[in-house]
Amino acid sequence: MFSGLSFAAPLALVGLAALPLIYWLLRVTPPRPRQIVFPPTKILRELTRDEETPSKTPWWLLAMRLALAAALILAMAGPVWSPAGSATASMAPTLVLLDDGWAAAPSWEKRIAAGAAILESAARGGAPVAFMAVSETAAPTLSDAGRALEKLRSARPKPFIPDRGAAVDALSAFAKENPKARIVWISDGLADGRAEVFAEALKAAAEKGARLEILLDAHAPTALAAPANDSTTLAVDILRPSASAPAGAVVAAYDARGQIIGKASVDFGAALRVKAKLDLPVELRNDVALIRIEGENSAGAVALLDARSKVRRVALIGGAGLDDAQPLLSPVYYLDKALAPFSQVRRARPGAVDPIQTLLAERPNIVALADVGLAPGETYDALAKIVEDGGTLIRFAGPRLANAADDLLPVRLRRNGRVLGGAMSWEEPKSLAEFDAASPFYGLPASKDVSIQRQVLAEPDPGLAQKSWARLSDGTPLVTAERRGKGLIVLFHVNADTSWSNLPISGLFVDMLKRIAAMAGESAPLPGEGEAAAANDQHMLAPMKALDGFGVLSAPGPAARAIPANFDGPASAEHPPGLYGAGDAFVALQTLRPADELKSFDFAGAGLSAAALEAGAPVDFRGPLLAAALIAFIVDAVAVLVLSGKLRLRPLAAAAGAFAILSVGFHPGDVRAESDAKPIVTQRDKEAALNARLAYVASGDAKIDEVSRLGLEALSKALSLRTSFAPADPMGVDPAKDELAFYPMLYWPIVASAPQPSAKTVAKVAAYMKQGGTIVFDTRDAINQRPGDGPTPETQWLRELTKGLDIPELEAVPRDHVITKTFYLLDNFVGRYATGETWVEALPPEPKEASARPVRATDSVSAIVITSNDLASAWAQDKRGQPLFPLTPGGARQRELALRGGVNLVMYTLTGNYKSDQVHVRDLLERLGQ
Repeated sequence: MFSGLSFAAPLALVGLAALPLIYWLLRVTPPRPRQIVFPPTKILRELTRDEETPSKTPWWLLAMRLALAAALILAMAGPVWSPAGSATASMAPTLVLLDDGWAAAPSWEKRIAAGAAILESAARGGAPVAFMAVSETAAPTLSDAGRALEKLRSARPKPFIPDRGAAVDALSAFAKENPKARIVWISDGLADGRAEVFAEALKAAAEKGARLEILLDAHAPTALAAPANDSTTLAVDILRPSASAPAGAVVAAYDARGQIIGKASVDFGAALRVKAKLDLPVELRNDVALIRIEGENSAGAVALLDARSKVRRVALIGGAGLDDAQPLLSPVYYLDKALAPFSQVRRARPGAVDPIQTLLAERPNIVALADVGLAPGETYDALAKIVEDGGTLIRFAGPRLANAADDLLPVRLRRNGRVLGGAMSWEEPKSLAEFDAASPFYGLPASKDVSIQRQVLAEPDPGLAQKSWARLSDGTPLVTAERRGKGLIVLFHVNADTSWSNLPISGLFVDMLKRIAAMAGESAPLPGEGEAAAANDQHMLAPMKALDGFGVLSAPGPAARAIPANFDGPASAEHPPGLYGAGDAFVALQTLRPADELKSFDFAGAGLSAAALEAGAPVDFRGPLLAAALIAFIVDAVAVLVLSGKLRLRPLAAAAGAFAILSVGFHPGDVRAESDAKPIVTQRDKEAALNARLAYVASGDAKIDEVSRLGLEALSKALSLRTSFAPADPMGVDPAKDELAFYPMLYWPIVASAPQPSAKTVAKVAAYMKQGGTIVFDTRDAINQRPGDGPTPETQWLRELTKGLDIPELEAVPRDHVITKTFYLLDNFVGRYATGETWVEALPPEPKEASARPVRATDSVSAIVITSNDLASAWAQDKRGQPLFPLTPGGARQRELALRGGVNLVMYTLTGNYKSDQVHVRDLLERLGQ
């Protein structure tokens, strides 16, 4: 192999050494005849000669014959031209390793094309191949090109950087079993994910005889980290791995409906991390749902904003008059300094008659009262209504509050507080206890430097422990809270200045207020309140939406797990970046943590070399060379006839025609286009034609495809045990490339983030349905559907797909439809969920006399079945026959009904309306008798 040119059978090139011998043979001419004087020679000279034989072979015919021989020899050697970094033929076992983190997403199609070219080229040379995504931990196994390509093309980028170190054992096991293998690593170029450990394993394999190739794309990823919406601006950090990455970037802010609210551009200069600021009014900034780098389609290029990112408007009121000359003596001063970095603080104008009423007129999200007692009246009623409607009231203790009698407090207070040196005193100041796991402050450090000299005490009523968010070292509550209507009341049992404690001058005070502000407007139960909280005392947040590798928000996958409220990453397969929680009380988990950096991996420093990744497919010259040899042979025959006088053509014209034909024959594009036009029957198609089996459409998401495979595998086993139909193992198909006619039924799980099929693919699917095939479309979104809400992303994706299909009128499966009676008697079709509808092709109206035809059906099977109940997840089982996923609402009965529904679907597809024809047996027999 040199300069991208390789040969499948290089030993055939030895035949080129015979070209000089061929040249000598072509130059050989018979000896000249002897000259004998013959008297009638003069008569013979006057005769007209009809044929002339040249004394030697013309040079152009000799050159063409040598070219013909060389073309045949080269064709036998199997020359393949591979662009740099794409694919070269090899007889050795070939393993393609693909980095499948978010950094690979922007050039994903290019990486897949390059990997496919490598696998196809190796398979043409007769070598076994294997594919492994770096996020996998199972050792790769060699197989034919079909399986490896199917696995490669179904791969999708993950929304995190996989831990390459976890794949080292699998890589080492493969290298040990195949020491002379060719290993190709298509890298994303980042040092994240323990690239150095992975590189060492590759280097060790190369030292033991493996042939190592590293391909690196020129595109350097950029990412977002640390989004912050403070009182002045919305900002986010933009990162790049090296100075050779793009010198600038444009970020756009989007609201929840996908509308662009604002943009900002940055120039990196020589820096690797810069801050982009979006100067927008606070009302618009609070509507921002996510920030994205334009032109960078990856999870790392997306920053999500949650309720904690909204700027709250805080009304700040103190019980005593403000002394501007001595601000350090005012609790309002400390509150202002603590709240200002992340909220808009509003304070009453000097001289206001009723400062509380004045500030409430500005519709604040939070009202903070520093040692303010409330008496019954308009002010009290206005504050109570603010809280009932969803506002947050934060109160701080003091002499006035200690003697107040209002009930806008989370707990009842004792009349006499506890003071250092007083009647109910400590011998020494008390420190903070660690925050409970159920407290919103959980995760904050309980600084031992914070000391409390005085506090107001709460009466030991039932439920006090559940209302306590912070306690002192002796167990007495320091911060208590209670949900009141839709709002929240929080009480600090100390003053907001330094007269009772040094908490207001600590960093912990700011963090506590920030967490309270983030909860403003949330309507979810507080930790420790209600049955839901009692069942989940760790305050776990379930996944609501998740980012995929391309940076698209969609329903979370089955592997996503709940996170604690204080979870700070990193993102992983179990905790993908996205939104966690419910309703408006959700938190965002970012792809990158605030302190994360992007670093390029130093291949040279690790003793490795990387080549440029090219997506160009290899060009096989065997076809053009054989075509050129055939044309040269025909031209040679024509030239011999011309030279012998059989054809009256000028030699130069014949030669020009020959070279013109040769020039056309050597054009690789024409030969390739002709060969591509003829379909090739693969071994996979033969197996599908000889063995009846179920099939699913590969979605591109490896986890979803695995669920589909396991689900259909379990359904196939049930069919073998319960019916006379014994299908072979299910297969994953790609409608764009595979022949669909071999499969009676296709299960198609809808993935909202997947690209829409091309028009050619949609036409192929439509032809399959019209020719008798049945497709079960499963949107898997029954749990996300709400009455009155718009369509889910999966439903919208399916609607876009069906625009290109000739879909008949559909109806929810009626109870008398033949599909409910083909094998089992069913009322509906349930899966992992039981709330979704199942739709089939609408049938003509029933006859007036119900007895005429009690089972509804047509002479053909419905070509389309649509459900949202996630059938495959309900069918799926592990190797021991245990179910893999919980059901909603659940129970063994639901799982059995889901399996029965699958049996009915398959039997309906295979047998059609035979059940409905049973009621006409008598009429049919009479007709046959006639």
